[in-house]
Amino acid sequence: MRKVRIMRNKQELESIPVLPLKNSVLFPGLVMPLNVGRPGSIAAVDAASLTEGVNNPVLMLDEIDKLGRDFRGDPAAALLEVLDPEQNNSFRDNYLDLAFDLSRVFFITTANGLESIPKPLLDRMEVLRLAGYSTEEKEAIAFRYLIPRQVKEAGLTQDQCVLSNEAVRQIISGYTREAGLRQLEHTIARVARKAALRHAEGSITPIVVGSENLEELLGPKSFSPEQVRTELQPGVAAGLAWTEGGGDVLYVEATLLPDGRGMTLTGQLGEVMKESAMAAQSYVWSHASDFGIKRAVFRKSGLHIHVPAGAIPKDGPSAGITMATALASLYTGLPVRSDTAMTGEITLTGLVLPVGGIKEKVLAAARAGIRRVVLPSANKKDLGELPDSARQQLEFVFADRIEEVLAATIPQMSERGAGGRASSCGSFVDSPAAAAPCS
Repeated sequence: MRKVRIMRNKQELESIPVLPLKNSVLFPGLVMPLNVGRPGSIAAVDAASLTEGVNNPVLMLDEIDKLGRDFRGDPAAALLEVLDPEQNNSFRDNYLDLAFDLSRVFFITTANGLESIPKPLLDRMEVLRLAGYSTEEKEAIAFRYLIPRQVKEAGLTQDQCVLSNEAVRQIISGYTREAGLRQLEHTIARVARKAALRHAEGSITPIVVGSENLEELLGPKSFSPEQVRTELQPGVAAGLAWTEGGGDVLYVEATLLPDGRGMTLTGQLGEVMKESAMAAQSYVWSHASDFGIKRAVFRKSGLHIHVPAGAIPKDGPSAGITMATALASLYTGLPVRSDTAMTGEITLTGLVLPVGGIKEKVLAAARAGIRRVVLPSANKKDLGELPDSARQQLEFVFADRIEEVLAATIPQMSERGAGGRASSCGSFVDSPAAAAPCS
């Protein structure tokens, strides 16, 4: 929704939905008897633009990651000619048997993900990633655009249906979980329709929607955001994850299995997260003497790592330092700070590598009540994308090595002298400009 609205607000454009295109003839046209043949989608739009006196239209190919294919061919192959600037100056439509100059057409494609787009086609495009909205941005957009539009659609005036700030915040956090605005607008529309129903039944007073009567209109909340745990047992650490809904706080829980063998992983973890768990255990095991851990515990006990919620599939490298911290806490018996969450990839040599989705992850930490966030030093530049409210609310610790992460998350480890090369590197800062590099 966001990507379409940005473009529609800038310039009038023609849009071709990609979802129903499943064969290669729908772009260049189909040469068959008159009752079946037809011009291609590109030629039809370009011809319509020319009749309006426009030779450089903006053409949007929506949801290009949903391209289908069947026995008649692959439409991605036809799109290569359309999007390649070296070839599209003489694009020929098979039905019309005419060449069209597409070199002056400004093509915009949209997608929800890059995984399903063929690599040769992706090479012809410049990728612009649009981050999800923060809660504050959603709230501002709701009051400025969504609420007035849906109240009008319901046949009411602005005075007949009023939503409070707290009601909108609860709708955002409890009834929607998305990076965009589609579900938020649908939920606001439900509220407006129910307000219209009450007026149709004879109510003459304005319908004021607040936190106290929101559940009466929408029912119980659909989502219960992860709340910060006030106390963490040894073996538990808070991580930050990127999701399609923006971001979330995930707790990694680890426990020892006396007389057990091997490592058990639960919580629908993907292959990358499983490898992160193995790398974290190998690092802690190989540095056991630095952390004051007896090596015999690794041979005599099994290990179980669980990441709630078990019904949600999870994958990605971001949980590496969280798993290493949880295991160091478990084997040393020292708890992790409950006000701290972290994200970053770990290597066998203890390096902390940068990860993506920093804005969404940090905003998720702020929503959950986290006060400190540990990030890879290479991600310091990403703090510039955060709203000022998040930078002022949170303290950031930057780390280049896992020892620095452990020193920041398990203070007792440094106090008792464990941690080998651990240091207190990483300053608590409120803005990227104030961050000092590790020495």
